[in-house]
Amino acid sequence: MLSKSVTLKVKSRLYDKYRKYCKHKGLIVSRQFEIMMEEKLKNKNIG
Repeated sequence: MLSKSVTLKVKSRLYDKYRKYCKHKGLIVSRQFEIMMEEKLKNKNIG
């Protein structure tokens, strides 16, 4: 599947805390956003 680069604007402090959380859990921040988007679309029966 093709990937697309995106730019997001989020609060710096929130992003830093989330990035630290992901690092602690061994997660990749961008993949977490991707999973969230997939779940939102699944819950709305879209695409």
